[in-house]
Amino acid sequence: MNKYTNLAKNTLVFAIGNFGSKILVILLTRLYSNNISPADSSTKELLEITANFLLPIFTFSMSEAIIRYGLDNKYRKREVFTTSMILNFIGLVLMFLLFPAIRRIPFLNFIDGYSMLLLVYVCTSSIRSLCSQFLRARGRVKLYALDGVLATLTLFVFNVLFISNMKMGVKGFMLSVILSDACSAIFIFIVSDLKKYSGIKYFNKKLAKSMLKFSVPLIPTVIMWVITGFSDRLFIRYMKSDIVQLGEDAAGIYGYASKIPNLISMISTIFFQAWNMSAIQENRSKDRSRFYEKVYTAYEAILFIASAILIAGTKIITPLLVSDKNFSEYGDVYVYTPVLVVAVLFMCLDQFLSSIYTATKHTTNSFWTSFVASFANIVLNYFLIPLWGIQGASIATFISYYLCFWVRIIDARYYIKFRFNGFRSVVNTILIILMCVFMAMTPKLYGIWITGLLFLILLINYKALLLTISKFTDKFGRMFRSRLRKQN
Repeated sequence: MNKYTNLAKNTLVFAIGNFGSKILVILLTRLYSNNISPADSSTKELLEITANFLLPIFTFSMSEAIIRYGLDNKYRKREVFTTSMILNFIGLVLMFLLFPAIRRIPFLNFIDGYSMLLLVYVCTSSIRSLCSQFLRARGRVKLYALDGVLATLTLFVFNVLFISNMKMGVKGFMLSVILSDACSAIFIFIVSDLKKYSGIKYFNKKLAKSMLKFSVPLIPTVIMWVITGFSDRLFIRYMKSDIVQLGEDAAGIYGYASKIPNLISMISTIFFQAWNMSAIQENRSKDRSRFYEKVYTAYEAILFIASAILIAGTKIITPLLVSDKNFSEYGDVYVYTPVLVVAVLFMCLDQFLSSIYTATKHTTNSFWTSFVASFANIVLNYFLIPLWGIQGASIATFISYYLCFWVRIIDARYYIKFRFNGFRSVVNTILIILMCVFMAMTPKLYGIWITGLLFLILLINYKALLLTISKFTDKFGRMFRSRLRKQN
């Protein structure tokens, strides 16, 4: 199958599979804001981030390795699955042994009362992640997409039960995720017959060393991205200021302001699931540079257009997702959303460029480029949050992701050379930042300015988008006509 057709087909499957689940996630955001206070929401967010922090460390980032090695025909899939599972199990045992020391870290006092739930959360999440990523490695994208829908359905049901009905708050949320991940892992294991891929006889020491060599540099990479999100919330929660309001409530509001930009992340995640597979599979193709150029150009155009539309509609969208019915503090969430939308836009572009490091096995570069973002974020948080509060954290996040983008767009193209229109990217960025300024300051006739800027972004990007779409549709058209001829 043609690589463009394959990418489009997989993206379509993931989109269909993820659409329903993403809608349910949006509904969950409203459920949380109706039932969990800003202070408890901050604790919930920090527990999620802590789990995401522990996952790569104590699973050796095996979820990344299993997709990279599983898609490579040089390796036996039984050995890839069993080896990654055993390494994952060893890491989880280490986590249980070291957790008493982790609990003693002063700024992690929010863990108190949730320790065992957090440990089980990490275990079920890691097992589910390995099983689902192995589905992608085997090319079973339809089952992978179906599992995503079922997992979100169970998550929604458990959240309604534990949070809305039983009023269990943060503990109810943790239990919901644990049970949902457990159900998902069992479903995948049974339906995809993972038993035949499991067995100690399939453990390969040489493969284990190779997988660890690939995945270990990704551990600090993932940690750096987690720190970027973690530091925002910790600074807002614990810093003091005589100028702006900080504390647990402010951290909770920032958490919900981050939910709206996840609509952009949703689009990116659907595409990236398909793209990451294509990047690995086409790593040795002769025209991979041309392939990267076309896909990146369209991807960048989609992100800028989608982000501009979301920023323009922030005041309308935010009340639909975040309810201030029970907690009036959530009424200000929309003020901080636009800058975070732009931050997520560049996070998505950073993620795309990281696929080059994964495909070419230069994962060390992924680490040091993400370090740039993490270091910049911490420094900027320290200076900007006491002055501008939640908005300072938003700006710090945007600048750190933007710095990482320019470092990666220069560095990654040493390994896979593809043309990049830097001028168009800078103009797009300036226009979308101006949209954020108008949304934050709301001067007279700001709606006209927002509409004009949105129109300019559409004008700059629509050609790049249409050219690539026409290439995909042409491939599908030819494939469809070829099948018709065969049938006749």
